[in-house]
Amino acid sequence: MSHIPTKAEILQWISDNPTLNSKRDIAKAFGIKGAARIDLKRVLKELESEGHLEKRRKTYRDPDRLPPVSVVQVSGQSDDGDLLARPLEWQGEGVEPVILMIPRASDPALGEGDRILARLQEVKGEAHHYEGRLIRRIGANPRRVLGVFRTGDEGGRIVPIDKGDGKEWNVPAGATGGAKDGELVEAEQSGPRARMGLPRARVVERLGDPSAPKAVSLIAIHQYGIPDSFPDKVISEADAMKPAGLSGREDLRDRPLITIDPWDARDRDDACWAHADDDPGNEGGHVIWVAIADVAHYVRPGSALDNEARKRGNSSYFPDRVVPMLPDRLSGDLCSLHEGVPRACVAVRMKIDSNGNKLGHTFTRGIMQSSAALTYKQAQDAEDGNPDDKTAPLVDEVIHPLFAAYRALAEARRRRQPLDLDLPERKIVLSDAGKVLSVNFADRLDAHRMIEEFMVLANVAAAETLTAKKSPLLFRVHEEPAPEKLDALREVAEAAGLVLAKGQVLKTSHLNALLAQAEGTDQDELINLSTLRAMTQAYYSPENFGHFGLSLQKYAHFTSPIRRYSDLVVHRALITAHGWGDDGLSPAEIEELEATATHISDTERRSMTAERDTTDRYLAAFLAERVGNEFTGRISGIAKFGVFVKLDETGADGLVPIRTIGQEYFHFDRDAGTLMGADTGLTLSLGQRVTVRLTEAAPVSGGLALELLAIEGDELPRPAPGGGSRRRGGPKRRAEVKAKRKTDKIKRKAKRKRG
Repeated sequence: MSHIPTKAEILQWISDNPTLNSKRDIAKAFGIKGAARIDLKRVLKELESEGHLEKRRKTYRDPDRLPPVSVVQVSGQSDDGDLLARPLEWQGEGVEPVILMIPRASDPALGEGDRILARLQEVKGEAHHYEGRLIRRIGANPRRVLGVFRTGDEGGRIVPIDKGDGKEWNVPAGATGGAKDGELVEAEQSGPRARMGLPRARVVERLGDPSAPKAVSLIAIHQYGIPDSFPDKVISEADAMKPAGLSGREDLRDRPLITIDPWDARDRDDACWAHADDDPGNEGGHVIWVAIADVAHYVRPGSALDNEARKRGNSSYFPDRVVPMLPDRLSGDLCSLHEGVPRACVAVRMKIDSNGNKLGHTFTRGIMQSSAALTYKQAQDAEDGNPDDKTAPLVDEVIHPLFAAYRALAEARRRRQPLDLDLPERKIVLSDAGKVLSVNFADRLDAHRMIEEFMVLANVAAAETLTAKKSPLLFRVHEEPAPEKLDALREVAEAAGLVLAKGQVLKTSHLNALLAQAEGTDQDELINLSTLRAMTQAYYSPENFGHFGLSLQKYAHFTSPIRRYSDLVVHRALITAHGWGDDGLSPAEIEELEATATHISDTERRSMTAERDTTDRYLAAFLAERVGNEFTGRISGIAKFGVFVKLDETGADGLVPIRTIGQEYFHFDRDAGTLMGADTGLTLSLGQRVTVRLTEAAPVSGGLALELLAIEGDELPRPAPGGGSRRRGGPKRRAEVKAKRKTDKIKRKAKRKRG
């Protein structure tokens, strides 16, 4: 192309190619040479003066965009009666964007001058620039209640499901939202609380049958006491926050840091960039930058925001919703590293050699601006030679260098030998109505592993820096397995024909050798699950006991302060250690570190339990329509009362009650983890392949009941006629079984003594 491009063509090019935006890049893209460059420069100057572009150093970029979550003010109505809004924190120098608000039926009425927190979506080809949906009105934080709706003469009432909320709520006739008697509803307080009588509420969402999928996570949230509404003071503090300025910070906006997250991510707390090290003494080495949202700038020790974040301990993630640690104003806006938006960060620059060994690192407090927000699949496809329009300009300068640095770290990981468990992650896909559409097992891409390795390296750097500076902090601790758990794992391995090496000092390499033996065999999943069960649970502590699973001596969580309070503590420790400001770790916090560590370890376990129970309920709802169907699976647990089976298709766990297995008595051997039939000698043990029939699925409890049909492809053996009673078995057979159990027990004790 030899003609001068139009302004629209230039803007489109810069939008599509965020890293190729110098005048030279633009001229090359449109084939402009010689004197024509003067005309191009004139057009770029006009675009700059009109506010469509801003010049930063030698590049032209889009003016600052509005983040996906922004504070806006209702400015009035259009000629068509649509509600319009304007951003309150527009940082661009061009024309202020126009926002068209898209109301929902449950939204309260908005009027001119109202300040609201809105979720924005950029649009093109319209008279407005963004479409917005209300999150909430600023300054208004109505209390929410979850309960069962009961109809009345005029309107109705809500009976809360939360045991701690004894009062019912009155719903006026015009505020029922069409709810029917017996439906689970979510409502919010309407008007001030009266001194007498029931408080008033309006229904904002009908969830239908209390056992329906859409209600599942809300019930778990209330069941486990996970705080899911923010106090007014917390919301007020968050709403009053303004973006951090450049004062006292390093300007990192010219570095092409990018975020790589799941496709459905709503907050982005980490960004990365890598390039070849130009130090002649580190040939083949890499420099890796990891930038993390500077949450500590906004959440100060002792504030209402801080107290609430500590109380929650962490964000909780469910298939249909997130219960965040911080309000939307922070988690979705000021602390989220959105593409094209300046954001405060704490960054670490790390040097590694060609073998992935870390040579050194430095921390800085800065301002960054993400060049692109990518999904894991986008990044992986681009690295594999299939870039899309967004990643194509990033391949050579950003994506390939990131993966090159990862390959060096992967080599270092191979030498370090962290525990290499292969446990596929389930992904529950829901419809808009909350019904389970499918249960998938998420792919593990190199892009996932790359980000994990970068985050691990940054966490190590944080722990090393704070230890060297003798600063108090919270370590992430993972202790080695208890001896009795190792003995149980060794017996499972031996039963599967595998070997777990013995040694005076257990190393992750010993466990990895066992996992490698099982890889690709029928025992693969069993050995992975059994190894996981042998592990202790990780926790937080101001004392360092190392991280066994990662095979690291010093480790601290630094990379997710939006969703983990532990990381916020580590950020404050870094601020104090470097003298970056007065928002570091306070003396009062240092005094309470032990209590904080215990508390947030407990909240983490609470969230994990609620998330697991919610998943179980969703799976039960998904399988409820398939009662009577046959499934394949593997025995994943043995108990006195029955056998647990993990189904291949969904990963769901169900119980085969002992009373339903055959027509004989089963002896439970706790040490061996087996059930043995008194008449047939049938032995049920971990890892066996089975075929089962689904007999019951209870979405309310999440329970699945199964009937055992076959083991390792063979139908269940039947006791010989007259061989003994259902409960006890024949005398001769009972004696044989008893003798065998005694012999096995003696053998196991002898093995332990020799070990």
